Amino acid sequence: MASLNKVLLIGNLTRDPELRYIPSGTAVATFTVAVNRAYTLPSGEKKEEVCFVKIVVWGRRAEVCGEFLSKGSPVFIEGRLQSRSWEDQSGQKRSTTEVVANNVQFLGGKGKDVPVPQEPENQGEPIPDIDAGGPAASPGAKAPEEEVPF
Repeated sequence: MASLNKVLLIGNLTRDPELRYIPSGTAVATFTVAVNRAYTLPSGEKKEEVCFVKIVVWGRRAEVCGEFLSKGSPVFIEGRLQSRSWEDQSGQKRSTTEVVANNVQFLGGKGKDVPVPQEPENQGEPIPDIDAGGPAASPGAKAPEEEVPF
């Protein structure tokens, strides 16, 4: 039986990312993205609903997100759904479903440019884009300001 676990979201951060490091030294960033949906009822009344989605980013992407994203930043997230459960301090069983991002694109917007990391001084290699398989960021380049078409 075939299966697919892929999530694509465009939304805005509801708060600054929380960046921390696990004991092995790997960075992990968590933040929540608000995704809006506008629709019209059969009566003609326009409605809007908001969905809040927890995002988890690992490794160098997490560090870049922690450095350059903040509350209100528009982002395009590509990743997969993950469910997990645990027991809290009071012994209650807890669970959550979140998106583990494997690509985060900064969309800019609201009149602000999103900075791009500059090339290190004593090294000839540019800093790679947050998409590990993507092209290197050019010094002084701006992040894309247009939304990704579907």
